[in-house]
Amino acid sequence: MTDNDVSPKITVSGGPLIVSGGIPLVRAAIKVENKHSADWEIGDDIATDDYLKPNGDYWLCRCGESKTKPFCDLTHREIGFDGTPNHPAGTYAERATDYEGTDVVVGDDRSICEHAGFCAKHRDNVWKMVGRTEDAEVREEMQAMIGRCPSGALTHRPAADAEHTEPDYPVRIAVVNDSSYWVTGSVQVDVAGEPVETRARQALCRCGHSEIKPLCDGTHTKVGFTDS
Repeated sequence: MTDNDVSPKITVSGGPLIVSGGIPLVRAAIKVENKHSADWEIGDDIATDDYLKPNGDYWLCRCGESKTKPFCDLTHREIGFDGTPNHPAGTYAERATDYEGTDVVVGDDRSICEHAGFCAKHRDNVWKMVGRTEDAEVREEMQAMIGRCPSGALTHRPAADAEHTEPDYPVRIAVVNDSSYWVTGSVQVDVAGEPVETRARQALCRCGHSEIKPLCDGTHTKVGFTDS
């Protein structure tokens, strides 16, 4: 937290993401093996000192066109950026479809998928694996794959009436190379003045073209978004 004990929070404005509470900012990349997303690579910290507002906030670009990425330089005003929220209504539990295996229930909310690719590997994927979870090794590998999902579209829990088992990720915003903002640590996100459901992990759009703003839907790949 900051000196005035502001809780970590991200406010989605019509322009930038307004980050409060001194949330650490880092670089991140997806490690690819055999043409599939295999793991996360967390890189260097990103210094925010030069971009802090008088109240300690910093602003992150949402339009994808800032010259000072990942920070906002007000380019959204020049290009007429439309940051109107269009994220799915309701809660994850209301939207997700459950797939029951042995000693595990997989939740899947396609409406918030970022298409990062951690759910698949060569000739296999989470949906196939859930049917083979009587094998403890398969179950553990599947759970690890689910744990890497940046948007939280995929989750797992030991039983239908149990709490979701979430990775112990820190409070952090990871700026993923040519991709999204990966927000972890159950950071509160406010949209249009109202808090949305707090999740252990979320993926927020930074290319400006997602159809489920402020969430990421993987459109950055289609439009060729880059950090440069």
